[in-house]
Amino acid sequence: MSPVAGAWLLLIVTSGKEASLRVFVWRELRKLGALYVHKSVCLLPDRPEVRTRLQPVLGRIRGQGGSGRVITVSISGDEHQALVDEQRRDRDTEYGEVVERVPQFLAEIEMETARGRATYAEVEESEADLGRFEKWLTAIANRDYFDAPGGDEARAAVQRCRKVLAAFETAALAADTADDDRPAASGRKLTVAKEQP
Repeated sequence: MSPVAGAWLLLIVTSGKEASLRVFVWRELRKLGALYVHKSVCLLPDRPEVRTRLQPVLGRIRGQGGSGRVITVSISGDEHQALVDEQRRDRDTEYGEVVERVPQFLAEIEMETARGRATYAEVEESEADLGRFEKWLTAIANRDYFDAPGGDEARAAVQRCRKVLAAFETAALAADTADDDRPAASGRKLTVAKEQP
């Protein structure tokens, strides 16, 4: 069996003394899932989507007086597998952080339900929290180039949040529309006069 080989992008960046550019570069390369091998040198899998997302980053670096060089390298055997494993570990750590936050989300909904506070405002707040989970999960998945095993658990955890929120929303709707089913305050039945021709 021949050793597994893979093409990687070796990125060498110099951002100069401008602190805001250094922060930008660090953030953008982390969003891409870069593996740093040295302070200004990192590796990314050579994939079309990575090259596409890397172009505006390089453009800004060069536009602000820095330099960026991308070299395609082929890495094989144990070293390639070690890079793949490191990528998976990094994504699993991130997926694990999503999973760790889910109990707090579920507990909040449980607490509001127990208090009888299934309201539109609470639903809206929980929807915003779920939106942040979904955005976070998508960002991690976009840099999960080697299908880290923690992804399944994180997706299942966020799906659990969706289901619990849907039930909470149903309860809020029922509570909100229960007022519509009550008789008028005087106890009299309301009638609507027919329009005369």
